[in-house]
Amino acid sequence: MSEITHRFVQTNGIRMHIAEQGKGPTVLLLHGFPELWHMWKAQMAALADAGFHAVAPDLRGYGQTDGPAAPDTYTSLHQAGDIVGLIDALGEERVVLAGHDWGALVAWTTCLVRPDRLRAAIVLSIPYLPRGDMSLLAAARAGSGDGYYMNYFQTPGVAEAEFERDTRETFLKLVCGVPKSGAPRGSGLIVQPGQGMLDGLAPPASLPPWFTEEELAYSASEFKRTGFTGGFNYYRMLDKSWELMAPWHRAKVLTPALFIYGDKDPVITSSRMREQIASMHVDVPNLKKSVCLAGAGHWIQWERAQEVSAEMIAFLQGYKH
Repeated sequence: MSEITHRFVQTNGIRMHIAEQGKGPTVLLLHGFPELWHMWKAQMAALADAGFHAVAPDLRGYGQTDGPAAPDTYTSLHQAGDIVGLIDALGEERVVLAGHDWGALVAWTTCLVRPDRLRAAIVLSIPYLPRGDMSLLAAARAGSGDGYYMNYFQTPGVAEAEFERDTRETFLKLVCGVPKSGAPRGSGLIVQPGQGMLDGLAPPASLPPWFTEEELAYSASEFKRTGFTGGFNYYRMLDKSWELMAPWHRAKVLTPALFIYGDKDPVITSSRMREQIASMHVDVPNLKKSVCLAGAGHWIQWERAQEVSAEMIAFLQGYKH
């Protein structure tokens, strides 16, 4: 088995850290919030064994990649620009793009603005949400009120103070925490008045087998070093990104795509998200397959690593050359 190697590339005015494994057609793997390149380690090994070149960057504002101070440099067009620049830095014309959580949103945006650079897309956990008449943030407020976690992230310094107080406990609660006894429904996504996002969650009695001490320690140490502001800035630019994406209002994604999600993912429990998944073939007419992993939650690369890898590799057989 080939080993993971690391290097830095220049893209879109920033220095980006990337991890690489394997040789063959390139598959870019984009993490979400609050994640890093290493969430894809299992898929990188599987892809390398299957004859692909797996590349997992730390995205703008995360890990060892530069995190510009100005919040307005975290719009969806900046994010897509980073990916196009990365493709250039790798010397590639076209790649397969995979994304989870916020990485999924970056992947969908890149499909819209530069489909010529993509062979296909593999998207995890977040369905394609066409630009509508209000931003994702405004829609979240309308549907869930001001307590929704995206709204909680908007004021600089507030969420940072909570998340950075003890990064190990933050990840224990975010990744595998459970609602506290008597906590209101939706704890973890709905922030109660006078509380923080993590207050309604309790850390697990023990780590689940899919979230190792090594993964926990790496996440906690990296975010202790960098803080969370880079990741929060993606949310703080939701309204601005919606404005900038006006030319793609209600646009369809034409890139061939695979979608994978867990039916226990709290991010997609709303009726709107369920309906969007069910009808996604309308907005993504080249959606080849939608895979629901029964019993899986949000962190499916970790939770169901083998199944996710197998679905990805089966889909990628059509892009082996």
